[in-house]
Amino acid sequence: MHHHHHHNEADFHGNTQGFVGRLQAYISEFVYGGIDGAVTTFAVVAGAAGAGLSTVTVLILGFANLIADGFSMAVGAYLSAKTEDEAYQKTLDQEYWEVENIPDVERQEIREIYQAKGFEGDLLEQVVDTICADKDRWVDDMMKSELFLFPSNKQPIWVALWTFISFNLVGVIPLTVYIWHATDPAGLPLFQWSAGLTALAFMVIGYLKAKVNGQSIFRSLVETLSLGAIAAVLAYAAGDFLADWLLA
Repeated sequence: MHHHHHHNEADFHGNTQGFVGRLQAYISEFVYGGIDGAVTTFAVVAGAAGAGLSTVTVLILGFANLIADGFSMAVGAYLSAKTEDEAYQKTLDQEYWEVENIPDVERQEIREIYQAKGFEGDLLEQVVDTICADKDRWVDDMMKSELFLFPSNKQPIWVALWTFISFNLVGVIPLTVYIWHATDPAGLPLFQWSAGLTALAFMVIGYLKAKVNGQSIFRSLVETLSLGAIAAVLAYAAGDFLADWLLA
């Protein structure tokens, strides 16, 4: 019965947000996947530019990096989300076991939690009785009040998927100029164009990141832009140095 009540609450929240809510749930995956994709791909482009490699080479390296790195990042995200879920479940089972096997100890813990919240006397006993009358409610309260654990509403497979999608979606931006150049080789300053577009992408992602983390937008923009810039400078220098050294 009480399980039911619990789900209704979740459903209610789910419906009020609907699709936006679902997108919001995974927006952090989207943001971090996107940042990662843009940083690594732009680093490839910068390294290639530093080394003076051809457009074709940039595209091959860029796409190989996108697919492989995007995949490995998605797998990492999947595993960490799965581990988190399993750890939560394990703790939940542990709490159920304790409530069933050492109820006195657990009841005392509930009593202490509510004493700390300022309940006392008969009222305190009433609260403790009410909570401990229902096993699910009791365990739920222990999880939240004692262990500060909350169930994740994210499914590991979706965490992985959003990471992969945004990694590739944002990560392809530094390469777009090169794709265009491959079909129409006009004398464009490719690297500058790529840098400009990537900076724009970083600004959009930085803006989203600010929204996710509740940071100031300015600070978030500066953070993401400098992250991308530092990675690019390092890669450009490495490409430049290696080309000079290897092709000397």
